[in-house]
Amino acid sequence: MSARRIFARPARLAAIAPYLWMVLFFMVPFGFVLKISLSQTAIAQPPYTPVFDLTEGRAALAAAFAQLSFDNFKLLLQDNLYILSYLRSLIVAVTSTLILLLIGYPVAYGMARLPQRWQGVAMMLVIVPFWTSFLIRIYAWINILQHDGLLNKVLLALHIVSAPLVWLSTDSAMYLGIVYSYLPFMVLPIYAVLEKIDHTLLEAAADLGCPRWKIFWLVTLPLSLRGVIAGALLCFIPIVGEFVIPDLLGGSETMMIGQTLWTEFFTNKDWPVASAIAVVLLCLLVMPIVVYQQMQTRELAGGR
Repeated sequence: MSARRIFARPARLAAIAPYLWMVLFFMVPFGFVLKISLSQTAIAQPPYTPVFDLTEGRAALAAAFAQLSFDNFKLLLQDNLYILSYLRSLIVAVTSTLILLLIGYPVAYGMARLPQRWQGVAMMLVIVPFWTSFLIRIYAWINILQHDGLLNKVLLALHIVSAPLVWLSTDSAMYLGIVYSYLPFMVLPIYAVLEKIDHTLLEAAADLGCPRWKIFWLVTLPLSLRGVIAGALLCFIPIVGEFVIPDLLGGSETMMIGQTLWTEFFTNKDWPVASAIAVVLLCLLVMPIVVYQQMQTRELAGGR
């Protein structure tokens, strides 16, 4: 028996493992959520109807399936609360991602230009915040931004302001918390791409008389687009459904969709509507991933 045949079967089994993982921990839970989103709210346990009971036979299951409806999805389109929550989440996610890109790209570029022995140190400094609990870091910002917090004390000591400013429960505090929390997700993918760029290409452009800004615009930036897109997706997708940062640092004027989902699920006990919100949110977040995958496929096809 050849070595190829010996290793072929384990390789095929290893390739199946990610698909099994997706089925067990994504598709099956999504099926439950989708079923609940098609149900109706009820004062019962669980708080929705119909409930499938496999022991009652095929006729009971058919009757339960017949009771499913899209009423909850229609409600999402008819109620401005949900529409505004989705729009608010998308606007916050896009704005935060752009801010992260404006900050993260120069940081990643500077890391890639450092001597090799210092790049590891710079990467460690970016990763260090992950060693502390996410909630502890957000509560630290609450202490910094509160009325008598560190920030106001510093501003007063430097005579920049004459009275303490209001930072908490504002959009500024929310964006600050989001940018602080998600910055490593933007920096690391861009750095990974910039660090692999062939420096002979930059030297060739310089030898041909290309100024530095033009080298960056025509050579470095196009070659780093993969990292930019990957970092943008890593930040944009979780920010859309963010709950903790807007709830602790942001204002209450307009809730993001994560806060609306929390309210429907835990306060109103309306599991069907909350599940419908989650299903629509998932569909919105899958779209940029599909677009990115299509771009990658076209790029690979063009390279061949």
